Amino acid sequence: MFKCLLVNKDENGYKTSITELPEETLSQGNVLVKVLYSTLNYKDALAITGKAPVIRSFPMIPGIDFSGIVEHSESDEFKVGDKVLLNGFGVGEKHMGGLSQKAKVNSDWLIPLPAAISPLQAMSIGTAGYTAMLCILALEKNGITPQSGKILVTGATGGVGSFAVKLLSLMGYSVVASTGSSDQHDYLYDLGATEIIDRNELSAPGKPLMKEKWAGAVDSIGSHTLANVCASIQYGGAVAACGLAQGMDLPASVAPFILRGVSLLGVDSVMRPRADRIAAWKKLSEILPATEMESIAEVISLEESIDVAGKLLDGNVTGRVVVDVNK
Repeated sequence: MFKCLLVNKDENGYKTSITELPEETLSQGNVLVKVLYSTLNYKDALAITGKAPVIRSFPMIPGIDFSGIVEHSESDEFKVGDKVLLNGFGVGEKHMGGLSQKAKVNSDWLIPLPAAISPLQAMSIGTAGYTAMLCILALEKNGITPQSGKILVTGATGGVGSFAVKLLSLMGYSVVASTGSSDQHDYLYDLGATEIIDRNELSAPGKPLMKEKWAGAVDSIGSHTLANVCASIQYGGAVAACGLAQGMDLPASVAPFILRGVSLLGVDSVMRPRADRIAAWKKLSEILPATEMESIAEVISLEESIDVAGKLLDGNVTGRVVVDVNK
């Protein structure tokens, strides 16, 4: 038996509770992992509260990422005792997820935990930090360097945004943070932002082309914000888009892409090829000091997850939330 957070749905709606289940109820997979840490991401909070149809089948253990130790393996890639981590692949949506003391998954979904990162540090970074790094690597692949100019980060106080600001700063970039949280300016400056703008400057309908301001951008907002960001990128610049907090529409024109050679780079963190996952985590392990990884996260218990999920959706959580599933 193992303890987990379980979401069920009936005619009365969603019901989330802490329960114990036998191992046989886990998803089919060839690697059994003793989970040490998971996280609370925005998607997890939606699944736990039922505010959006994130979960595809019920009952479901939410949790889109986790770190832990292999307990049993039928794969040649992993052996008992290996430290591993997982991001995405429908875990917590279609397959039993990480907010649990056990997880059984396909070996293709796992990667080895980098030696320089502990299981706790890995989840302090979590899918948010991993996605931010994928965005930065996408920009660099398109020729963006610290010498190219300023980089804009939208939704800068969110999970991906906070990490994007921090990582870009550590990598030598000049970072402009866009936020609607006027009381979080000190937080953003501490992360490494050199300039802060109000999100309202970007969130309303704009012009097809606007003044060239930034060499590149990491956007987790979408909709009018993403359209205005693209319209404000310098010639030959690029935008890495990974979120849709404002909406999944893109009310833009082709003008920035044709007249200024701007590249719009879609960044997916769920089904990423293994080589990309390993490269992103290797880079994270190289540039993030251990103290930085731990200071950005609050560690809570499995029992606290339900309450904190509601606070996260209400915008009352800053930084990362790590769940110690054995606490």
